[in-house]
Amino acid sequence: MSVFSRGFGLRRRESDPSLPPGQYLTEDFPVLSAGPTQFVDTDDWRFFLQTEKGRTEWSWAEAMALPIEEVATDIHCVTRWSKLGTSWRGISLDSIFAGVDTEYRYVMAHSYGGYTTNVPLDDLLGGKAWLAFEFDGEPLEPVHGGPMRLLVPHLYFWKSAKWVRGLQMQQNDDPGFWEQNGYHLRGDPWKEQRYW
Repeated sequence: MSVFSRGFGLRRRESDPSLPPGQYLTEDFPVLSAGPTQFVDTDDWRFFLQTEKGRTEWSWAEAMALPIEEVATDIHCVTRWSKLGTSWRGISLDSIFAGVDTEYRYVMAHSYGGYTTNVPLDDLLGGKAWLAFEFDGEPLEPVHGGPMRLLVPHLYFWKSAKWVRGLQMQQNDDPGFWEQNGYHLRGDPWKEQRYW
């Protein structure tokens, strides 16, 4: 069951050329989820990276000891809203993958609550993706994926998995939850890659 907020104010793309095609500008931060909000205490939170060669795991404290970055970016939802100039704090996936030896080129992100989404590894590295734990200077609220969510802002926002708990390397670009239900395997908003 999807959860969403109603009534957020939108403005058409024609009034702002910085919006991808078919998008509308919102000042709000709409809440859309594939299921109920997950409430994960940071004492219980764990994050894993599973490759074909083994598994690495981080506690909250271990994750917070990694380099933290400030991220200023626009975000775009497949439901056609865009929010410009958002500010986040998070851990670059470049730090998570530092020293990782894998021949696989695809990743399945796993969330608390069972949600999954597939992302090519190239879309997660090179300063393109983070494990985000703050939004607008405040701890990330559970309705927006707190305590930690994946942030992949150059793709539609369903790729930025809420309540992230791990990344599993995969040999093939197997589809995640929304991708199995007709959403595009990659989801580039500038190419309007909404559906298969």
